[in-house]
Amino acid sequence: QVQLVESGGGSVQAGGSLRLSCTASGNPHLRNYMAWFRQAPGRWREGVAAIASDDSTTYAQTVKGRFTISRDKAKNVLFLEMNSLKSEDTAMYYCAATPLVQTTQELLRIAYNYWGQGTQVTVST
Repeated sequence: QVQLVESGGGSVQAGGSLRLSCTASGNPHLRNYMAWFRQAPGRWREGVAAIASDDSTTYAQTVKGRFTISRDKAKNVLFLEMNSLKSEDTAMYYCAATPLVQTTQELLRIAYNYWGQGTQVTVST
């Protein structure tokens, strides 16, 4: 099993920055691939950024160039650095993990088996 706990959410003004963290525990082989998703009220949960076991990354077009996903494997922590935040980035952000993801599916919700409880990010104008 895998446990994921997000932190670092909060309220920020447009143009500001936030850094989300996800502390992982449990079988490391079940979390070779990790990702951040987000869900705004009334909208589908969408993939934001993903990182593979070889540290290759994938980003949604809406955040490319503004967000950076990374992880500290020794400390079992996944990060999402968010810069130049916009009001449309307001959402609940979730950490996700899975043992294996097929290419082109890195940002698909169905590809991930384990989920955290989420952390709220609110961007005001």
